[in-house]
Amino acid sequence: MGEFVRLEVDGGVGTIRLERPPMNALNRQVQEEIRAAAQEATRRDDVRAVVVYGGEKVFAAGADIKEMAEMSYVDMASRARELSSSFTAVAEIPKPTVAAVTGYALGGGLELALCCDRRVAGDNAKVGQPEILLGVIPGAGGTQRLARLVGPSRAKDIVYTGRFVDATEALHIGLVDEVVAPDGVYEAARAWASKFTGAAAQSLAAAKLAIDGGLDGDLASGLRLESQLFAGLFATEDQKTGMRSFIENGPGKANFSGK
Repeated sequence: MGEFVRLEVDGGVGTIRLERPPMNALNRQVQEEIRAAAQEATRRDDVRAVVVYGGEKVFAAGADIKEMAEMSYVDMASRARELSSSFTAVAEIPKPTVAAVTGYALGGGLELALCCDRRVAGDNAKVGQPEILLGVIPGAGGTQRLARLVGPSRAKDIVYTGRFVDATEALHIGLVDEVVAPDGVYEAARAWASKFTGAAAQSLAAAKLAIDGGLDGDLASGLRLESQLFAGLFATEDQKTGMRSFIENGPGKANFSGK
């Protein structure tokens, strides 16, 4: 368990909890602890879905600028790869993931939320990529994941201006998927994650890989990937269980083992 990031597991849901007051600034230590928590959530069979949560007041207000301010090009050239890969560890968790966003999710904070499959935000949330105001650009996936999510034109507006996007606009453009009262954010995210605690884990992993992997290439490549993953599931226990249960009892009644 890290100093600022920990994985808490309850009822099949793992919560990656950021706790570096006051704003969960994402310094190098926090980034590496995020990587470690994501890898642990990936390994653990008792984690069937994951919530990423910064607490009741703030998700994460971005990178630790004091740590970066005096870094040279040589310093940052390798550091940038580490930063991106630590967040990619969250994106590659082969389980359903949801960011529970309260307060600010700015810069690296938004980039971390973008690594999740779904985003639930409080109606007080403010999100954005303000790096341009510091003389740089997003460096942990913001130019790539944001454009894939909301389209290049909207992504360019958000990145070029560095402006804050409120919860209403974020919902309208698809940057977040659900808006609730601030004190209900974690429970709403957990309720979504809990839907998958008894699901076919191998099928969910395959579905995630097919969708995410297909976005990286053309349609033909995506269809080949889908076919390979579809066929591979016929080597799992859950495929046998699911189809047998359907024949005998109808849909939606299978008890999956996750294997």
